[in-house]
Amino acid sequence: MKTMGAAKFKEQCLALLDRLDAEGLVITKHGRPVARVLPYEREFHEVIGSLRGKIEIRGDLMSTGERWNADAEP
Repeated sequence: MKTMGAAKFKEQCLALLDRLDAEGLVITKHGRPVARVLPYEREFHEVIGSLRGKIEIRGDLMSTGERWNADAEP
């Protein structure tokens, strides 16, 4: 688990929260751990469908867009 001093955490707090990994981060003061920041565990039902209406699909998702003939010789 990564550790970081409180002053540095204060300076970079928002950026650190954006890239927080599953292990989290230990905040220290004078070399002693004082807090642990962990990502909030989301329930799967919160994630499913969360992008509905935010993504636009263009074209056929099941195609590469390339035409080919399987019977043709190389």
